[in-house]
Amino acid sequence: MVDGDAYAFFRSVGAIAPYEVDYAKHVGTVGNAQAKDAASKVSQFFTEMLPQMDSLATKFHVDFPILGQEKYATEADHAAHSVTTATDSTADSTAVAATAPAPVMHTAPSHAAYTDEAYLHHVQHQVGLVKEQLRRLSRNTNKELRDFAQSKTEAVAQLFTAVGGKEDAHAHH
Repeated sequence: MVDGDAYAFFRSVGAIAPYEVDYAKHVGTVGNAQAKDAASKVSQFFTEMLPQMDSLATKFHVDFPILGQEKYATEADHAAHSVTTATDSTADSTAVAATAPAPVMHTAPSHAAYTDEAYLHHVQHQVGLVKEQLRRLSRNTNKELRDFAQSKTEAVAQLFTAVGGKEDAHAHH
């Protein structure tokens, strides 16, 4: 079992990480050099962290990955998903009710067309949220969770700066 802060970490970061990995793949195909570089760094950070989070979640009995989490989808993916859902009228309704909820699919965060600037702003915000969750977890009473968070503190700070985030001058101890 985990406390509220640890659960909040798994819930929020567990939803952010896979979304950002998928979004980064898309940016790798359409972004400018700066956006592609940021996307590559974001993808690498979260891809390395997800299996570690999964192991910790399993050990501490937290449902992971988060069911029904938002997934990044391009306009074309979203349209294809809508068509598939709408035309599948042969599905057994009792079987459908017994399955896990379908993941929520959204296009870009503002539902607007992709722009490099919007991606960079979005990813700065998301990495900032993860940075804050790791900061909180680094003070957790569970030593293993605290050690995990502390082991990620420098990497997430470097990522935050690399994607254009500005370090708070008062954040240093």
